[in-house]
Amino acid sequence: MNDQAERVTRPFRFGVVAPITSDLRTWRDRVRRIADSGYSTLLMPDVPTWQPALAPTLATAAALTDLRVGSWVYAAALRDPRSTAWEAHSLSILTEGRFEMGIGAGRPGIEVELGLPAVSHAERRARMRDTVTALREFDGPDLHTPVVMAVSGPKSQALALEVADAVTFVLQSDDDRAETTKRVRDFPGDRDIELAQHVAAVGDGVAPFMAGPGLDTAALRAADSLIILPSDPVAAAEEIERRREEIGFSYFVIGADFADTLAPAVAKLTGR
Repeated sequence: MNDQAERVTRPFRFGVVAPITSDLRTWRDRVRRIADSGYSTLLMPDVPTWQPALAPTLATAAALTDLRVGSWVYAAALRDPRSTAWEAHSLSILTEGRFEMGIGAGRPGIEVELGLPAVSHAERRARMRDTVTALREFDGPDLHTPVVMAVSGPKSQALALEVADAVTFVLQSDDDRAETTKRVRDFPGDRDIELAQHVAAVGDGVAPFMAGPGLDTAALRAADSLIILPSDPVAAAEEIERRREEIGFSYFVIGADFADTLAPAVAKLTGR
C-alpha cells in the first residue's frame, strides 16, 4: 500500500475455521459456543475426503446459529468455476445473505494428491476469476456475495484488486513482521478492500487444516511471524490492535481449537 493513511480503518471481526474433527453433537456444541463468544464467521476448509463436504456443513452451521458462514477457502485447483459459483450463490440464498466466499489457488500439488491432473498457476488464477464472474451473474443486481481472496504473488494480488471484497495474504512460516508489513503496505489502497489475517498457531498450538505438518511455533516466534498469536488473551488483544494500526489487518481468522482461549480478546475487540 503506498500510503497507509489512505486505507479506511475497519472495525475488528473474527472468524473461526471449524472442521468436523469429532462426533456431530460435539461439533454442534462447539459451533454454538463460538457464536456465543462473539465471533462473526464460521468457516470451513475445502479438503475433499478429510471431512463432510463444505456446502452442506456450512448450511448446517448456519441453521444452528446466526453466525455468518464461509469457505476458507475454495481451492481453484480442484473446482469447476461455474458449479462453485452456483454453490456459493445457493449458500447466500439459503443463509439469507450470511455467506462469504473465500477462494484461492489451492495448496501446491493438492490436485495431484487427489488423483486429478496438475493445474498450472495461470489456470488456477483463471478459474478464480471465472468463479467470481459466474457468481456475480448468479447473484444478479439484488445480491452481492462477499468474496475473500487468498493471494500470494503480484498476479493474484492484481486479480483481487479487480474482483475481491477482502484479501488474505498467503504467508510462509519464515516471513517476518517487517517483510509482511512491507508486502501488505505495498498492496494498492485505491479500493476499500478488507485485509484479513490467517492465524495458523496460537501459543504452542497449531490449528488443524490451517498449516502444514511440523510447523514449529518456537521458530515462528523467533522469526516474528504474523501467522502466530500469543495464547494470553490480553497479549493477543494488544498484538491484534498493533497489527491493525501498523499494517491494516482487521479480520482475523483462527482455528477452532483456540476459540475459547482467545474469546476474551474477541469480546473486547469485536466491532471496535
